[in-house]
Amino acid sequence: MSLRARTDDDLDVLYEIAADLDTWEERNPQAPRPLTRDQFTARFVRAAGSDALGDRVSFVVDVDGAAVGAASLFDFDFFAGHAEAGISLVRSARGRGIGTAAITQLVKFGFMRRNLRRIHLQAIASNLAAIRAYQRAGFLIEARQRQHAWVRGTYEDIVRMGILRSEQISSA
Repeated sequence: MSLRARTDDDLDVLYEIAADLDTWEERNPQAPRPLTRDQFTARFVRAAGSDALGDRVSFVVDVDGAAVGAASLFDFDFFAGHAEAGISLVRSARGRGIGTAAITQLVKFGFMRRNLRRIHLQAIASNLAAIRAYQRAGFLIEARQRQHAWVRGTYEDIVRMGILRSEQISSA
């Protein structure tokens, strides 16, 4: 598993992830809606502009030469030295340790290459697999926002997690 730059060849996989209504709420604060390829492409172009400005760092999660997901750091606060992390994988890549490896590499990049002091993220409380992956990568649960998200017909808690550079696991 590696993190690499996006290419045009990755767009089909990234669109598959972005348009997946079953996992929409885990990836988006907006209400679920169908996503057309044109809308995705426009969003992709905007995100690439953000990457160029340094406001976002986006990678493709690659396994044996094939894109299986995306990982990014965003919402940088350069003064305080922190950013938020996000990761999404195609269904076939979940539950295989790929997410843990990807988030671990993303954290290492953020601390070593972007000089961050802290990285944080959030997860829907029912997404136990993601929470476990983040914990294996060294993240600690810092807070729970009760009934903060509307997910598939019910209110769910949001679990906020973080890791400090000083807490980074040595194998990262």
